[in-house]
Amino acid sequence: MLRTGCAARVRDGLGDGSVTRAGADGLLRLAGWPEGPLDEYAMWSAWFDGAAVVSHHSAAELHGLGRLRPRFLHLSVRAGHRTAPPRLVVLRRSLTGVDVESAGPFLVTTPVRTVLDLAEAGIGQVALNEVVADAVAIDRCAGEEITDAGARLTPRAARRVYRALAVA
Repeated sequence: MLRTGCAARVRDGLGDGSVTRAGADGLLRLAGWPEGPLDEYAMWSAWFDGAAVVSHHSAAELHGLGRLRPRFLHLSVRAGHRTAPPRLVVLRRSLTGVDVESAGPFLVTTPVRTVLDLAEAGIGQVALNEVVADAVAIDRCAGEEITDAGARLTPRAARRVYRALAVA
């Protein structure tokens, strides 16, 4: 608010009820704005000043890959950002532009990066097989893209990806 010069307007909105407090650490929303299924992702992106990327299990859920049903929200954040509440899994890392895509008010890892992240994270092989099969079946990415990207993984993670592709 202070950086954008709109602090007085926000205070007025809080006073007249057109702006309400939502979520953690002073996040705000317009009172008449309808709640949506992606609000939590947008809220945490704002909390990290737009520097967070939805990743791993949470990205798979957003992309419709597999049935991981994450209990926590997984975010990748550049080093140096504030500590996170317990309901978040925050991975400190930098991602390049080819690894992320826009999902409106927040960023999410691409389907290919999501597959690679999950292979490296060590989810069960059956779950990884399902994620890869879904990614290919619903055209979120091609098997060749996953194969090419898998070549940059550790040997163990690459074998897991290739095994998943073989049954996709």
